[in-house]
Amino acid sequence: MASRFALPHIEITRFKSQQDYSGVGGGGSSAVRIREEHGRRLQAELDAAFKLAEKLRPKDDRLSAPTTSIIEVELRRGADPETLDRKKADIRSSAAKANDRDDRTVAVFVPDGSKEVLAKILDDYLNGPLSEEGKNPPNKRMVEAIEAFRAARLETVWTDDPAALPTDPQHQMWWALWCWPEAETKIEEACERLKVRAANKDRRLYFPDVTVIPVLAPRAAIELTLFLTGAIAELRRATDNPTFFLDEVRGEQHPWSDDLAGRIQWPGKNAPAVCVFDTGVNRGHALIEPALAVADLHTLDADWGVDDQHEDGHGTSMAGMVLHGDLTAALGDASERQLKHRVESVKLLPPDGFDENEPASYGVLTQAAIALPEIAAPARPRVFCMAATNLDVSGATPSSWSAAIDQAASGSMIGDEENAPKRLIVVAAGNISAEIDAAKIQPQDTYPIEDPAQAWNALTIGGYTDLVDVRDKGYEDWSPMAVAGDLSPHSRTSETWPQGKAPFKPEVVMEAGNRAYNPKHTEALTFGSLSLLSTGSNTTRAPLVPFQATSAASAQGARLAARVAADHPEYWPETLRGLIVHSAEWTQPMLDAFDGTDGKKENYALVRRFGYGVPDYDRATASANNHLALFAQADIQPFKLDGQRKFNECHYYTLPIPADLLERLENETVALKITLSYFVEPNPGLSANVVPQRYQSYGLRFDLRRKGESLDTFKKRVNAAEREDPKKGPRVEADDNRWLLGPDSISAGSIHCDVWSGPAIELLGRDTLCIKPVNGWWRDRAGKEYVNKKARYALIVTLKAANVDVDLYTPIKTVVDIPAAEIETPI
Repeated sequence: MASRFALPHIEITRFKSQQDYSGVGGGGSSAVRIREEHGRRLQAELDAAFKLAEKLRPKDDRLSAPTTSIIEVELRRGADPETLDRKKADIRSSAAKANDRDDRTVAVFVPDGSKEVLAKILDDYLNGPLSEEGKNPPNKRMVEAIEAFRAARLETVWTDDPAALPTDPQHQMWWALWCWPEAETKIEEACERLKVRAANKDRRLYFPDVTVIPVLAPRAAIELTLFLTGAIAELRRATDNPTFFLDEVRGEQHPWSDDLAGRIQWPGKNAPAVCVFDTGVNRGHALIEPALAVADLHTLDADWGVDDQHEDGHGTSMAGMVLHGDLTAALGDASERQLKHRVESVKLLPPDGFDENEPASYGVLTQAAIALPEIAAPARPRVFCMAATNLDVSGATPSSWSAAIDQAASGSMIGDEENAPKRLIVVAAGNISAEIDAAKIQPQDTYPIEDPAQAWNALTIGGYTDLVDVRDKGYEDWSPMAVAGDLSPHSRTSETWPQGKAPFKPEVVMEAGNRAYNPKHTEALTFGSLSLLSTGSNTTRAPLVPFQATSAASAQGARLAARVAADHPEYWPETLRGLIVHSAEWTQPMLDAFDGTDGKKENYALVRRFGYGVPDYDRATASANNHLALFAQADIQPFKLDGQRKFNECHYYTLPIPADLLERLENETVALKITLSYFVEPNPGLSANVVPQRYQSYGLRFDLRRKGESLDTFKKRVNAAEREDPKKGPRVEADDNRWLLGPDSISAGSIHCDVWSGPAIELLGRDTLCIKPVNGWWRDRAGKEYVNKKARYALIVTLKAANVDVDLYTPIKTVVDIPAAEIETPI
């Protein structure tokens, strides 16, 4: 089923204008039925079932009124569970169950307009002419297979262990919603309206007739979704986890791997790649070899070899994760899968018996590793991924390693030519040691993100987790350390870093697995069922292995970037990073934490824990009617040498949001999210640890026209060059209330993101955005050749309506499609 995020993002680069800038500070029974008795009883039961189903229908303003009734049908032993199906009338059965005697029950979904179809079947059976033999009434086989009709309950569609079905309406857990394939979007929309979370597509299963969607929700929300959408065919516990493949079929892992490999459309040799810096990769794996050429295996030292000799096979697991993500769902379904990106490997970490790389040299080694695949395949687009960190070394300030990464990302490392390509580098935030003694486990915020994950230009990935079911044999009574949607126990944070001097890290979080406590909370362990599943380096004995922590999270982040790059070869690395951050949304536990803060400074701390949330492929690569992204990719010259070193220009954007659209929406809640992504050239001198503007070559900021602010006042406020007296700016009302973070949150870093939320009508007149430079070493500390350099940035602006039925896309796209000559610019 296609995602509702199927519309192209809208480019607004042409809505930009530039201006001089100055800084501003089976078989049935043979039992004989008595026709009249059986027919009249079923008629009465069917009528009563429909009436009771209608009476019991829940009401909720968040979901549309139902158009389908669900009834429970009891069938006699061995009867065909699909006996009542009528395709033309869209009458469908599901959730078939049988007891020990093979007596069967099914849930039958009957559209309101098709009730008469079932009524007529019973009437024909009861009153229609007998067959020519004079023995059989019409519809005999179907009707006589029916024992009873009843109004359905949630229990009707529950096909898992009855004891596992929670009775408390507020009991929250992961449910497996078995849905008809065409109902996937309807489920997603219902989840969004009810503010419960459907797992992303990588954790769903796709079969010819059903799509299985894990949803984290209380029972009450599932009941609403069931009876108001008619889209859930069957309910079970969401039990997919690596334990099945690691324990139950350990001796049969190869058939599972080979089956999946046979269902994959493998990428061509020129497809974008994720280049993994790790312990090497064992290429001879069914799920790796078709996407990893021999020529794409590299090593920093020829004596090391290119294969993965590490005890835990870390590099091979990374390779599998960047190609496929968590293999748990992919191995379990039967769908064809298309892979649009490849993997490359550079062996950065030495095998046993060789000298360990000194942390001080890793900046040089990382840049050397970057050069190897670029020399071998210079035309191939790629994303670099590294999970190695400097153990227990905080990244609160720039280091030589992090600066080397920033330099490489900006295309300014040694050997790069003028205007060298920029590079997207994905790094892990670093892990907390898996302490067994629960008494020794400290709060996660006391474990700072490790060097070099503080690199400004890198996309730093932390970990959250949705894995909360401990299913390893003998440990079923253990409880997860983190609730679903919260920070993974493996992941570090930057909460202790100095605000304003250190960038917000991580930018996003991805699945990193969980850990669990014993019943007495005295011991903590890491389990396969609380981990992801990836490729193992021992391809003979264990081709599938558990994989977790921020290594797994960073690999998934690089995979996401490569997938979006494959969809959009026109996107810059800055744009890819921006879209991934921009696509992120906080889970409910994260949102609950934000709701509990007293002010913006506390919000800063939460971003340093959760980043900007969990990114999503669908949102990163496309827009939806109620959730659209406007983007621009543009060059800017921040400074100039004109007798003296000074600022050069700023950019104004007219946002193509029609006033009449906002007026129609009036008090409808909307969110305006702005992300600005660019790469700086680093200058990691001593003062850079104290003054971020000494580290960056330049910086950029965004500023949105405020409520009630005229265009002229806005321009004078943000740009001293627009004023008669540059030192005197207009006095305007502060604009912090509806921003999550506000302008004071921005100082360090090269990606900036904030969200405005409120009634749509309050965005009226706020249609102009300014991108303006701030100081950097290009202006004040560099030679003349740097002052006039150009830089580039990606701007992403999302407008999202809470109501999924609101069409924002069409009116905005209509404005964008107006010929350029007819567009009014703010200049």
